[in-house]
Amino acid sequence: MPKKKAAPKKVVLAYSGGLDTSIILKWLQEEFGAEVVTFTADLGQGEELEPAREKAIKLGIKPENIFIEDLRETFVADYVFPMFRANAVYEGVYLLGTSIARPLIAKRQIEIADLVGADAVCHGATGKGNDQVRFELGYYGLNPDIKVIAPWRDWDFKSRSDLIAFAEKHGIPIAKDKRGEAPFSVDANLLHTSSEGKALENPGEECPDFVYQRTVNPEDAPNKPEYITIGFERGDAVSIDGEVLSPAALLTRLNALGGRHGIGRLDLLENRFVGMKSRGMYETPGGTLLLVAHRGIEQACLDKGAAHLKDELMPKYAELIYNGFWWSPEREMLQAAIDHSQRFVTGEVRLKLYKGSATLVGRTSPYSLYSEKIVTFEDDHGAYDQKDAEGFIKLNALRLRLLAGRDRKFGKN
Repeated sequence: MPKKKAAPKKVVLAYSGGLDTSIILKWLQEEFGAEVVTFTADLGQGEELEPAREKAIKLGIKPENIFIEDLRETFVADYVFPMFRANAVYEGVYLLGTSIARPLIAKRQIEIADLVGADAVCHGATGKGNDQVRFELGYYGLNPDIKVIAPWRDWDFKSRSDLIAFAEKHGIPIAKDKRGEAPFSVDANLLHTSSEGKALENPGEECPDFVYQRTVNPEDAPNKPEYITIGFERGDAVSIDGEVLSPAALLTRLNALGGRHGIGRLDLLENRFVGMKSRGMYETPGGTLLLVAHRGIEQACLDKGAAHLKDELMPKYAELIYNGFWWSPEREMLQAAIDHSQRFVTGEVRLKLYKGSATLVGRTSPYSLYSEKIVTFEDDHGAYDQKDAEGFIKLNALRLRLLAGRDRKFGKN
């Protein structure tokens, strides 16, 4: 038998106000007799958060033990933007919208635990997913002595019916659509929405249109393209069409622009850190525009060597974030290199938005390395001596000529 965990005295719970975390709140009270502190983060999920306060009070939480915080600006400026400087995509396509939110939530839980003198933190992630790993790596990376409570791995509930029965016994409000099996599970923040489960579990079936929340069907998007200009300073987006915006306001605007043109939908069969494959339906309209635009301004401002090295480092960086290692030294090392590369990534990028696509159509920068004088097909007035290419080619061909000579003499086999 596994050793029973020591009962915590005071627990900071990552609390959404939904059914599952409300059940967890009451379970913590009953199972451990612990004082519960709730933490609800506004990361731009688009839901009213005050009902979470009201529900927590109804479940016996003292008002001084309820923390509801607007972290949208911090989320975008300190987590989303650093990740986009790296052009990070997991398995070539996923923009890591859920992954990048977890280290911030974990950080604030630990900070609140220190503030209120709690000896434990708790999350509502299941034992099958990535989020349990992301939360707990964050907790331990910030406080190695903290107790971690993961109810889905510890409690005796076996089914959704068991949870509903527990909720009814304790007077926990249950949304009508939760009385049966929910059609799919949704996680949302300012960067994206993620939908998984039930109606989406057969990867051979097309995703129903009702799943999408932030993007119109590209077929129903406007028949006329829209052009926008995104301004960058040192690798971060700072303006849209000349209007300077805060990080959260800028991403909110890009979400609206991309969403109405059906941009940013992704159907992904991904490899979870825990080993299984899962199907996720993602909508990242603003993030898709950011990625296209950032890569566009880098085309002008980054040296070939730096640009190619960044592309080599990116899959490792993305995997670290996906697996929950935001607070690891290796992620911080990579971030330092990436941030150094962005010193001159400043300028403007023009995008064309049309029926599900974001196309780069122009980029300008005072730090551009592009030289029309050198690259022109017309007379360059001596800017580039084409005769120099002969020696360059011969030096690069030397080993190939040696290999070819041997192969012609002895054969390749």
